[in-house]
Amino acid sequence: MPQTKRRPSGAGTTRQLASGRWQARFRGPDGVLRPAPVTFDTKLDAGVWLASQSRDVSRGLWQPTVKSATVPTLSGYATGWLTGRDLKPSTRAHYRTLLDGHILPALGGHPLDRIAPATVRGWFATLDATRPTQRAHAYGLLRAILMTAVADDLLPTNPCRIRGAGSARTQHRPRVASLPELEAVTDAMPERYRPMVLLAAWCGLRFGELAELRRRDVDLEDRRLHVDRAVTRVNGRMFVGDPKSEAGQRTVTIPPHLLPVLVAHLDRHVDPTADALLFPARGGQHMAPSSLYRVWYPAREAAGRPDLRFHDLRHTGATLAAATGATLADLMQRLGHSTSSAALRYQHAAADRDRAIAEALSGFAEAKVVPLRSVGRGA
Repeated sequence: MPQTKRRPSGAGTTRQLASGRWQARFRGPDGVLRPAPVTFDTKLDAGVWLASQSRDVSRGLWQPTVKSATVPTLSGYATGWLTGRDLKPSTRAHYRTLLDGHILPALGGHPLDRIAPATVRGWFATLDATRPTQRAHAYGLLRAILMTAVADDLLPTNPCRIRGAGSARTQHRPRVASLPELEAVTDAMPERYRPMVLLAAWCGLRFGELAELRRRDVDLEDRRLHVDRAVTRVNGRMFVGDPKSEAGQRTVTIPPHLLPVLVAHLDRHVDPTADALLFPARGGQHMAPSSLYRVWYPAREAAGRPDLRFHDLRHTGATLAAATGATLADLMQRLGHSTSSAALRYQHAAADRDRAIAEALSGFAEAKVVPLRSVGRGA
C-alpha cells in the first residue's frame, strides 16, 4: 500500500504511513528535515510534536532529535522503571505483582511506540471487572510508567486515556462498631491484645503502626503516643519504615479512660527496655497479621459482628472523633491522613448522626417520644 502524500504542517511535514500511523518531520534552524523519533496515532499528535519543536526553537532550547535504533519494549522499560524508583518494600512488591500478573503478559512484548490508546482500551477490557481496585491499580501503574516514557522522549503522548480508569469506588463500606460492640469484642480478646483493640479504635492507629509501637513511644505523663514508624510484611519478611502516608508521623493524645488500661499493659506484658515492642509476637518479634487474626476472628464472632475487620476499628474511632465536633484538620492530624478526602467521610458520618438527633428532637414537639426524665411536678 503506497504511503499517502506528504502534507505541510508549519515548520515541518506530516504523512500517514502504510500502517495507518503518522510520521512528522521537522525542519530545524540548520535547514535539515529530521523525522520525529517515534510515529504517532493521529495527525493531530504529529502536529503537536511539530509545534513543540517550534516552541523549542523560539526559546533557544531546540536540539536535533536522533531516532533510536530500537525502541524498548514495555517489559524492558518497566523493569528499569521499577528498579530506579525509591519505593517502600510493600509498594515495590505490589507493583511487581501487578506487572507480572496483569500488565506484562498482555503488553510486555510491545515496543513502547506501538502501544496505542486502542491497545490500552483493549487490554483494560480484559481485566477482571469484579476486582475494581486491582484493575484500577494496574491501569494507574501502566499510566505512570508510560508518563515517564513521555518525559524520556520515548513517546509523544501517553496512550492511557480512559477517564476514571485509575480510580475505583470503595467496595467495602464498613459499618462502624457501636460502643457496646466495641466493648464486647474487646472483652472477647485475650488480655494482652485488648489495649491493641482499644488504641486502634480510640486513637485511630493502623495495624502496622501498632505492631511497631514501642515503650519509648508512649508518654504517660502527657498522655501521648508518638507514631513515627510502621511495620509491613512482604514476602514473609518484616520491614520497618515510615507510616503509610506522608502525614502518618504524628503525635496522638490518649483518651483519659484508656490510661489505666495502658499502664497495666506496660506493667504486665511489655519488657522494661525503652525499645520493647508493646504488642510483640510470642517469640518477641514483630506480630504478623495472621497472629492477630487467630484471636480477632473468634472475638468478633462472640461480639456478634462477624463482618468487622480490625481496620474498621479505625473508622469507629474516626467517626466518634468527628461526632465530638472535630474539624477536618483535627481528623487529618489524628488519623495521619495526607489528603482531606478520607477524613471528610467521617465528618459526613457525624453530620448524618446529627441529622438523626435533630429528627428525634422534633419528636418531642410532636409528642411522639417520651422524655427520659420528667420535669419536676408542680413547678
